[in-house]
Amino acid sequence: MSVSLRLYAPEDFDVLYEIDQSCFARGIAYSRRTLRWFLTQPGAECLIAEHQGTIVGFILSQASGRDAQIVTLDVAPAGRRRGIGSLLLQEAEGRLCAAGVRHVTLETATDNDAAVAFWHKHGYRTEAVVKNYYLDKLDAFVMRKALTDLKGQNPRRRIE
Repeated sequence: MSVSLRLYAPEDFDVLYEIDQSCFARGIAYSRRTLRWFLTQPGAECLIAEHQGTIVGFILSQASGRDAQIVTLDVAPAGRRRGIGSLLLQEAEGRLCAAGVRHVTLETATDNDAAVAFWHKHGYRTEAVVKNYYLDKLDAFVMRKALTDLKGQNPRRRIE
């Protein structure tokens, strides 16, 4: 699957919201208001993956100094297991590293084996468990990765 990456534009919002709803259970997926809020926070950056002009995934991160958080990484069901999530993550990490970020954290449900395996495959390590994080009943892993190992790699391609 040929995929191109670009930065988020406000007219993408409805599609991103629909993809997020398809990726997470009701109550865990972001509301329109919450997703819009994350997209407008200082240090937020959202990268979009497109295939033949259709948005197939996105990653939303938020940087603050030397630290950043992956807010969400969503791939539409038809695009899963095709490397889109890995491509988005690699590009986001490269951009964060170039901006001076040295550590990235995220949260993921402890019972989401596929997500936990994905994050481990990409170098994230579990630091803690937050009890009742989702819906006041599902636990979450707090995962972290140091980006210092990306320093000195070839610069990422330019995304407009």
